[in-house]
Amino acid sequence: MNLENYFISKLKNRYIGDDGAYIKDIQANVFSKDAFFEDVHFKRDWMSYKQVAKKAMLINISDAIAMNAKPKYALLSVAMPSNITKSQMDELVDGFNEVASFYGVDIIGGDTISNIKLDITITIISESKKPLVRNGIRKNYYIAYTGKLGNSQKELKKLFNLGKIHKKSKFVDIKLREKFIEKSSRFLASGMDISDGLFSDLSKLASANNLGFKFLNKISKSVGCSGEEYEVLVAFDKRYKKTILRRAKQSRTLINIFAISSRVGYKNRCKAHHF
Repeated sequence: MNLENYFISKLKNRYIGDDGAYIKDIQANVFSKDAFFEDVHFKRDWMSYKQVAKKAMLINISDAIAMNAKPKYALLSVAMPSNITKSQMDELVDGFNEVASFYGVDIIGGDTISNIKLDITITIISESKKPLVRNGIRKNYYIAYTGKLGNSQKELKKLFNLGKIHKKSKFVDIKLREKFIEKSSRFLASGMDISDGLFSDLSKLASANNLGFKFLNKISKSVGCSGEEYEVLVAFDKRYKKTILRRAKQSRTLINIFAISSRVGYKNRCKAHHF
């Protein structure tokens, strides 16, 4: 058995085997896709193969959760170094399967190729009765984010300086906010995950809604420009403030209300890190 067939055989699933996955009565309406490439998003010295696979799955599922969608299926494209071992493949499979199992996702197919680096692309197929989109914010809505920001950038700098990070570091152990979104979705006007940094993702909200923001407190660039946080950025009507705070407490989620939407223009203070 060659390595490609070995890898596929480890992803045991009733949908894998034909040229395409046939799923009867599917009601999917949210589709997302993201890439996780070696020497672009990570270095192999930083993470185990299992950690790489888990993070690749989590950053893709994060998009679905931020849209109030339930991830159902995943398609994997994995380009693997030609010298990869079966043990390392097993680690990858364990990482993919662990996250998929936790979120009830079926891995239904994809592709594998030989490469000089480890590059992963995942498509997530999800369902939502009321998807949260970026446009939907009106003037004087509260803008908030979950959790704490800034640690991912600190950990990344530590890695670039040849330091080590804890296995529970946010850079490798992402905690998604599905419980908060599930409990709060009916009161939210907009939602997205924070992948490029708070300030950069705010510019996307500003563009989508033709609005700006008045900050309620000062946020440093080390916090606002920290990417790969995968917290959730949300907006809601002021009258729902107590409800949102209560739902956050119920889901054990820290919520930070930091701005109000306004007609004032918004300027991103971070350097672009995409083409």
